Order: sequence, then structure tokens, then C-alpha cells
Amino acid sequence: MSEEQGTTGTGGPVRVMVVDDHPMWRDAVARDLAESGCEVVATAGDGEQAVRRARATTPDVLVLDLNLPVKPGVQVCKEVVAANPAVRVLVLSASGEHADVLEAVKSGATGYLLKSASTEELLDAVRRTAVGDAVFTPGLAGLVLGEYRRLASEPAPTAGTDEPGAPRLTDRETEVLRLVAKGLSYKQIAERLVISHRTVQNHVQNTLGKLQLHNRVELVRYAIERGLDDA
Repeated sequence: MSEEQGTTGTGGPVRVMVVDDHPMWRDAVARDLAESGCEVVATAGDGEQAVRRARATTPDVLVLDLNLPVKPGVQVCKEVVAANPAVRVLVLSASGEHADVLEAVKSGATGYLLKSASTEELLDAVRRTAVGDAVFTPGLAGLVLGEYRRLASEPAPTAGTDEPGAPRLTDRETEVLRLVAKGLSYKQIAERLVISHRTVQNHVQNTLGKLQLHNRVELVRYAIERGLDDA
């Protein structure tokens, strides 16, 4: 297990919070993350506790089960992201039902992993989520992109980049946005454009700021709505 798996793009440890109502599972996930180099800042066993502790500890990544007592995971996701859009939510669920996946993403989750994933897959997903990648169990990414394409076919009130007063993206930002919409990871984009991983992250962060979006999932939807994934 490489030390990189538990670090952010800046080299510091990924601050993680684990939320699950099964103590043994929760403790095992927290232990694996800590051993990989992550900093586990909190754990929680129900939805209310999760929201309180997430606000108090401001983790980089919230590893969240959907089936929680007191308050469901999707509501936890909505409240945590609303309070602090910088927190990235990686759902770790036993359910692969399409409705659950789409509801989680619409609530602000940036990734969705099934509990059948290996420890290495989980650690990689947390690391990638921390640097802004949208991470999904194989087969689910296509589902989410398909849903965004369906939503994009409906009238959208959001302003496009070609409308008066809309934010103007640079050619390179548009180029990076197009590759994000096609589902490429930051590493793949860096290799394609022959630039550093950090430069890709900077372009994405600048684009998020200009468009007043909160995470990569919203950015993908924005790009698909404008047909950039087919460009």
C-alpha cells in the first residue's frame, strides 16, 4: 500500500470521516484508511451524529453509508454539502440499485462504491475523491452519465458560457472541461494534454469558481448540457 494513497494532491494526509451504522464495519474501514496514511477525523453511527460531526471536523472526504438510522444517508449528504461544498462525499453502500445511485449523486455525492469493493479499491477511491475525481463502481458511471444526458435534454435555467454576462472560460479550461465530460480522470487528462496533474486540478478549480459549481459531478452535468462530451 503506497503512502500516496492516503495523501491529497498537496501531499498532506486526506482527512476522512466514516459513517456507518454497523460498528464492526465502520471500525474496520476507519482502521484500513488510517493504516493507509489517511487521517480519520471522526466516525458516526447515525445520520444526526454524522451531520454534527462533519460540520465540527470538516473532513476532505466523507465515506457515507446510505442506510442510516435517525436520518438517511442522502439527507446527510445534502446537509453536509450545503453547509460546506468543499467536503466530498463517497457513498459506500451495499445497494447497487440505480435509484439509490442517482439519488445519492443528485444529493451531492461525488462517488459511489459498493461494499463488495476490495480494500485497495476503497483506498484508491478515497484518494481519487479527495483530489476531485468522480469515482464509481464499474457499470455505475455510465448510468450516471446517461441520467445527465437525459436531464440535459430538458430545458435548463442555467446560463451557458455563450450568453451575455456568462463567465468566460479560457481555451485550456474548455479543453479540460471537455475531457472531464468524457469521463477521463485527472491523471488521464494530464497525460493527454501533456501537463501536470496539479495543473489539471487548478484548471478544474478555476472553472468551478467561474461557473459557481461545487464539485466535479456538477461540472460533468454542466459540460454534458452543453454538448461538450460529444465535441
